[in-house]
Amino acid sequence: MFKSFLQKQLNWIFEKFSEDTSKMLIVTGTFGWILSSLAQVCGILGNSKISSEKKSFLLPQEVMDAVVNVSAFFGITMFTKKCIAKMATTGKIAPESVRKFLNNNSIYKNKVGKLDFKLDDVLPKGSDLMKSYKSHKNFVTTMGTVGASILSCNIVTPVIRNFTASKVQKTYIDMKNNPSAYQYSNTDRTKI
Repeated sequence: MFKSFLQKQLNWIFEKFSEDTSKMLIVTGTFGWILSSLAQVCGILGNSKISSEKKSFLLPQEVMDAVVNVSAFFGITMFTKKCIAKMATTGKIAPESVRKFLNNNSIYKNKVGKLDFKLDDVLPKGSDLMKSYKSHKNFVTTMGTVGASILSCNIVTPVIRNFTASKVQKTYIDMKNNPSAYQYSNTDRTKI
């Protein structure tokens, strides 16, 4: 029974991601960031050793970190994947066999790299050229997505996270030092 269930899940994964592994990287990476962030927030909430005052400071910061982590990872990797996929689809980046085919057909020579040009419509269906193109497109989008995830996780996210965390921390300190400035009236919900 478990083996049958597992096989169904593996078949579903294969159907969804076999021709586009970069999509799987984006889905699993985003899901991983969501779970990681959720675990961090739940860890703070469930830790009885952390005072409620510290929790009131840590929780907004961790939620903001979660938003930054998830959105930066998803946004950067998806944007990169789409750009590279478009370059592959238009023939801007193509394997040597496909490039040779395009260069030998004067009809396509001047169209390569144009936004409305699609190798999916030009290459013979089921041919070795189509297989080579699909394999190459999958490879370059996957490598681009890996590079984008490294850029996102190790460079962009920490910079944005540090900037937003310092803003949250400054606001929190200001609220503690000057609580009357952050009180709201009952009528207009604006700062007094």
